[in-house]
Amino acid sequence: MTFQAIVIDKDDSGRYRAEQRALSDDALPEGDVTVGVQYSTVNYKDGLAITGKAPVVRKFPLVAGIDFSGVVEQSTHPDWKPGDRVVLNGWGVGEGHSGGLGQLARVKGDWLVPLPDGLSARQAMAIGTAGYTAMLCVMALEKHGIRPNDGDILVTGANGGVGTVAISLLARLGYRVVASTGRLGEAEFLKQLGAAEVIDRAELSSPGKPLGKERWAGVVDAVGSHTLANACATTRYRGAVAACGLAQGMDFPASVAPFILRGITLYGIDSVMAPLPLRREAWQRLARDLDLAKLDAITREISLGEALQAGRDILEGKIRGRVVVDVSRS
Repeated sequence: MTFQAIVIDKDDSGRYRAEQRALSDDALPEGDVTVGVQYSTVNYKDGLAITGKAPVVRKFPLVAGIDFSGVVEQSTHPDWKPGDRVVLNGWGVGEGHSGGLGQLARVKGDWLVPLPDGLSARQAMAIGTAGYTAMLCVMALEKHGIRPNDGDILVTGANGGVGTVAISLLARLGYRVVASTGRLGEAEFLKQLGAAEVIDRAELSSPGKPLGKERWAGVVDAVGSHTLANACATTRYRGAVAACGLAQGMDFPASVAPFILRGITLYGIDSVMAPLPLRREAWQRLARDLDLAKLDAITREISLGEALQAGRDILEGKIRGRVVVDVSRS
């Protein structure tokens, strides 16, 4: 049996390429569960993989796509049987193990999470890794003890996948959200998602002081670099910052001042290797706490073939919200 997929490969000369092609099911990697993929997404990491702008892919050839939702077709894993609805993100899928931008996937059953009741396969990928990561960030702030009446929550990279879902979640949970974006023309859209205020990312993206005016009870940061440093420097006493991305850069040009003078906490949010109980909790919370009408507002659906251009667009900041890939449309 053959299926369509976005394949990343290197030729004999070492030239990197990504293309849509037909594969035989013999090309599927090792695993104890085979899933008929229904939907996948294009995340920032997928953009890096598709374009080759960062060494994300560690094995060639490889099917791209760091997440997917679908239905189990075959299983020798005790937890899964044909017909089960599942979602997957992380675990190196789309990096060292063929992933979700294809019509079939074979993975380890231990990597799968049951699709929560109330979510369709499409909605699960409208949430995707970005939305799941946003939920992990929100959960970190909650577990730190930050409550809606404690003050403003800053969300950086507000127009991206993490940012848009984080705004929607936080607003629905009663927090006052301040959205930071480089696209101020999207301010009304961000306010419709639930942002109470929108600020220019330029306020945070340049080198700043070790400490600034206390502004945020908590922060969800998907940007890194100077933005993360300035967010920490302006977080209130004993506040918390959840860091999950590096859109501006991987560096962290900060000082220890916010940590030893204001007692703030910086939480690193790892969505790739997060333990299964945390994953299940995050997906259950998403099914319960996310306004699915707002999810539709931030989602655009494309075909499998269009994922190649979307991978380039997401790195250039041309994508708002979430991109869902219907892999049945090649």
